[in-house]
Parts: sequence; C-alpha cells; structure tokens
Amino acid sequence: MDTTLIILIGLAALIAFGIVQYNRLVRLNVSVDEAFAQIEVQLKRRSDLIPNLVETVKGYAAHEKEAFEKVVSARAKATSASGVHDVAAADGMLTQALRGLLAVAEAYPDLKASTNFLQLQEELATTENKVAFSRQFYNDNVRTLNSAIKTFPSSLFVNSAGVSLRPFYEVDDPQDRK
Repeated sequence: MDTTLIILIGLAALIAFGIVQYNRLVRLNVSVDEAFAQIEVQLKRRSDLIPNLVETVKGYAAHEKEAFEKVVSARAKATSASGVHDVAAADGMLTQALRGLLAVAEAYPDLKASTNFLQLQEELATTENKVAFSRQFYNDNVRTLNSAIKTFPSSLFVNSAGVSLRPFYEVDDPQDRK
C-alpha cells in the first residue's frame, strides 16, 4: 500500500474520532440542560399547587399566620431562583416551609378530613416524588458529563465543545439528607 494512502486513512480516522468525541460531549451537555429544565418544570408544578393548599388550610386555621407567611415567602424565593445552587437552596427552604404548613394541618381534624385538602396533599406528594426523580436524573446526567470531561480521550475535546464541569443538585435540607 502506498504510504500516502495509509496517512490519509489514518488522518480520516483521527478526524472521525474527534468528531465523535466532540458530538458526545455536546450531547451530554444538552442532556444536563434538559434534566435541569425538568427539575424546574416539577418545581413550578409544586409552586402552582401551593396557593390552593394555603387557601384550603387558611379556611380551617386562619390564625396560623406565621406558617402561611413562611410558605408564601419561600415560594416567592423559589420562583425567582436561577442556577443550580440557588434553585436547590430555594427548594430546600420551600420544602421546610411546606412541612411546617402540613404540621399545622395535623392539628385540625376537620381539615385533615377535607376532600379538597386530601386531594391537594396527594397531588403535592406525587409532585414531590417527581421532583426527587428529576433531581436524580439531573445528577446522573451531570455525573456522566463530568466523567467524560475528566477522562481521556474526551478531555482533549472539552474546550472545542465548549463544555465545562457542572454542579450536582444538592439539597440543603438536613432532613432530606437523612
């Protein structure tokens, strides 16, 4: 075989390998973005349930003003947060505030028996499960991307693909860490 032909085949293989590595990194980066968007979708869903929950509880426990204010304040912070760390921190605060509100509800047997309250509580529990799944899915995608960024040979293409290490979604709520 001609030496020139061997060099051309080797160069073509090297270029194809580079394209494959570049595209892999870009796809992984897009997957992380998509996974974070899913967390935001589920948090928005939870946030949309909160006004109904607050109003239902208020109807039975109007004097529990502090619990309502904490939920409303935490919800406002959660809806305006951006970036993984800020969203995770606001998510933890809202989770704590919701726990407080649901603890208030425990003291009112009529409220706990209310069909509307039970339905909202069920929707909230379902949404919390979806949020937890979305967090795990995001962290799985981040682990895959970060591993690709740190390992050879894909680490050679990180700059050209414009990707960087991404932060994990870590819950600041000590009770959730347990």
